[in-house]
Amino acid sequence: MTESSHAPTPDPLIVTLEMDPATFAHFDGLRRRHFPEKLNHIPAHATLFHHLPGGEEDSVAATLAELNAAEEPVAVEVTGLRFLGRGVAYTLASDTLARIRGSIARRYDDALTAQDRQGWKPHVTIQNKVSPEVARSLHHALDLDFEPFRFTATGLLLWRYLGGPWQQRGRFAFGRGR
Repeated sequence: MTESSHAPTPDPLIVTLEMDPATFAHFDGLRRRHFPEKLNHIPAHATLFHHLPGGEEDSVAATLAELNAAEEPVAVEVTGLRFLGRGVAYTLASDTLARIRGSIARRYDDALTAQDRQGWKPHVTIQNKVSPEVARSLHHALDLDFEPFRFTATGLLLWRYLGGPWQQRGRFAFGRGR
């Protein structure tokens, strides 16, 4: 065996959507209020990929920079609420974002985990890991006043998973190539 075969595998990479500041503040405020404090290690986010290869950070970063440079900021619709059984999420929709995610997925097809291969249902989780009764109550309360709205996605964020918390590794704004 070579020395490199004994090296630990770098922690996986995560790709999330960067939201405009007002939308991020809204979702993050809801998450801080409703997610169990001891378990809330990360800010509000919409995940595009849960586990890209940690050893390919430079390649992933280059891919995100290249693809995002050709894009304008993306309109994203918040279409409703989803009851998660033990939590609540806001559902998102954007054909442009789905296309961007598809381009990234094609580049890393061989490295995608089962979770990242399954059908992508974009969402922002604001509550998780609570009792079904608590989740059902919040879902009902939020659903009473919910009206669909739009926000602007300004780019993608690259994170390294650290076994609970995440470490931001890069920000890739849409439209940098224009």
